[in-house]
Amino acid sequence: MSLSDNGRRLSAHTGIGELMRDLGDALAVVGSGAPVMMGGGNPAHVPAAEALWRTRMRELMDTPGAFEAMLGDYDGPQGRRRFLETFAAFLRRACGYDIGPENVAITGSSQTGSFLLLNLLAGERRRILLPIVPEYIGYADQVLSDDAFVACRPQIDTPAPHRFKYRIDFDNLAIGDDVAALVLSRPTNPSTNVVGDAELARLATLAQEAGRPLIVDNAYGLPFPGIVFTTARPAPWNENVILTFSLSKLGLPGTRTGIVVAAAPLIEKLAAANAVLALANGSVGQALTEPLFANDAVLRLSTEHVRPFYEERCRLAVSWLDELLGDAVPYRLHEPEGAFFLWLWLPGLPITDRELYARLKARGLIVVPGSYFFYGLHEDFAHRRECLRLSYAQPAEKVRRGIEILADEIRKVFRG
Repeated sequence: MSLSDNGRRLSAHTGIGELMRDLGDALAVVGSGAPVMMGGGNPAHVPAAEALWRTRMRELMDTPGAFEAMLGDYDGPQGRRRFLETFAAFLRRACGYDIGPENVAITGSSQTGSFLLLNLLAGERRRILLPIVPEYIGYADQVLSDDAFVACRPQIDTPAPHRFKYRIDFDNLAIGDDVAALVLSRPTNPSTNVVGDAELARLATLAQEAGRPLIVDNAYGLPFPGIVFTTARPAPWNENVILTFSLSKLGLPGTRTGIVVAAAPLIEKLAAANAVLALANGSVGQALTEPLFANDAVLRLSTEHVRPFYEERCRLAVSWLDELLGDAVPYRLHEPEGAFFLWLWLPGLPITDRELYARLKARGLIVVPGSYFFYGLHEDFAHRRECLRLSYAQPAEKVRRGIEILADEIRKVFRG
């Protein structure tokens, strides 16, 4: 069978494909033989969130016509009108954005939303600029053209022993004529770096002055699900800024619901593309969460349950890693500022990150090699081959076991 150029791109081996296969394979195995899954981005099962979704589903089933409409009716390609109005009003209250329902669109996951956005804006020698890498693995293969990304190498600060932090290198940030848009996740997946309010405002100003949209991915961020462990405000919005959100990290990855906030003309184009791709989007996520956005309960869920849950898991995972690695090997953790990952740097790693990934997988521990997250960086950078992304969203006892395997294997690697 002969594939088109786009067919080859969409079906090629990719980092995100490997990550999701690992995730699916790991979750399909139960019992003592199951691997420790510290690779994928599956959220934890937060008890308070799960109880809330059960309650909401019962309410929908007990409301005449609501359950039937959720499952039995198509929405428009932009989304449910009531949800669009409710979500816009929520962001006006929570963030002060001057938006209406014409500025909001629903997509079949934030991954689908970014695919549509990136291909509406880039391609045919128009590239996406990543102001800082490492950056989310899931963007890397989405644009249906070659050489679609250009990235800026980060500044690396070392504020404390065994810690480091990335910062945008504004002195070397150039928005070239071939740049179609800038993209940034906040907190950044994989590093958990939260670009500061002043840095983000400066980046938005530079993008506006250059006439290029800035896309800010808030899948883990503000105002919901609020998995941010440092002081920060929601991203600024104007008609040059595009914001993306997701219901996944609230505990609803199975609903595949993404939300895009942008200037009305772009939302119209996004809805038109969505009609071609999927006709309409799934209604379950919108139906489950619409009352929570209407009464701001989503903020209470985020601040009282979701963020504290992950903060405590983060504290435990960091303490275990420091305990088990100690001073036996050179290592640094990115300052954990949000999301639910640890970003581990092993300076001078004697093997590549891909080789370490394979050795850990053979021992029943799944992680993600760091080099996948440095796409668009057209220079040699040894640091990219010395990092791993570790999720601590699994139950605490599994995370502890995974870190034990990791520390033992790292010590073996450095001993040779």
